Amino acid sequence: MPLSIVRNNITAMQVDAIVNTANPRPLIGDGVDTAIHMAAGPELLEARRKIGDIARGKSAITPAFHLPAKYVIHTVGPIWQDGEHGEEATLRSCYDSALALAAEYECESAAFPLISAGTYGFPKALALQTAISAISAFLMSHENLTVYLVVFDRTAYALSEKLFSDVKSYIDENLVDEIRAAEYVTGGSRRQNKLLQGLRAEREWEDNRVCESACFDLEDIPDFSYAENEERSLEDLLGQLEESFSEALVRMIKERGLKNSQVYTRANMTRQHFSKILKNEGYQPKKEAVLALAIALKLNLDETRDFLARAGYALTRSSKTDVIVQYFIETENYNIFELEQVLFQFTEKTLINY
Repeated sequence: MPLSIVRNNITAMQVDAIVNTANPRPLIGDGVDTAIHMAAGPELLEARRKIGDIARGKSAITPAFHLPAKYVIHTVGPIWQDGEHGEEATLRSCYDSALALAAEYECESAAFPLISAGTYGFPKALALQTAISAISAFLMSHENLTVYLVVFDRTAYALSEKLFSDVKSYIDENLVDEIRAAEYVTGGSRRQNKLLQGLRAEREWEDNRVCESACFDLEDIPDFSYAENEERSLEDLLGQLEESFSEALVRMIKERGLKNSQVYTRANMTRQHFSKILKNEGYQPKKEAVLALAIALKLNLDETRDFLARAGYALTRSSKTDVIVQYFIETENYNIFELEQVLFQFTEKTLINY
């Protein structure tokens, strides 16, 4: 997908370009800079010396040598002082200049660390917000580039305090009690296991009660001849088929006056995958892809449920992913990139797996 948040070691990423948080002078710095130089070999430092100094917010490119990439893009991030010295603008310039070099050298993929969020002390929430804003804006006009934002784990970056708090509260209110209870079962607690068993038994009893209320005596059903009605029934059923998922997608795009490029960009989806869904009536997209398209089309909750049903899926309160997507829809936040951040923070998974 165009933008992916992944948990990995950036030196192991098999991409066209790896972005390095470089020292402004041709010296090996700390953190990511050290790791990249160690993996690339001494040739990288020699190439870096030929470039000379790099100003903060600017970028330069060298071969990647022994790294599993073609290039290393060296960018120098700002040192956080107090937010009053142009730090955010300088950080944005790091991403803009590095992305421009990736496009100039016809890279199809690039891996970024979260620039300046380590030893340079840039607040992680603001660093993440700046990275996502710069990368997503660039990808709007460069759909052939795939960008990976590489983190070691979820603690390597942070959402804004308000967004994290709002989503956490919504999850606590909407995730079904049985799943929430299961998440807190540790060490085989007998008391907690009994609670789970009771919840499951109660759910089973409710399901059986619904079934019993809906049941009726088979003798009350008229005796039809299967042989006499087989052909006609099949024709009737085929004639009553509902609009397919791809047909519904085409209709919704037209109703909203959107271009195809707008939809797959808003869904953080490749043009190739979008085309496969759109043109192949029998294609079965994954649930994550359907949810991403629902966000791209800015569907409300009822429309999203219907859209999912056409692909054979449903929103459930037993899935954190579903609950988080529902939160974004209910709050009318259709920013797919912000959604991906939240999903990674709470589940360490994103919709990009489709």
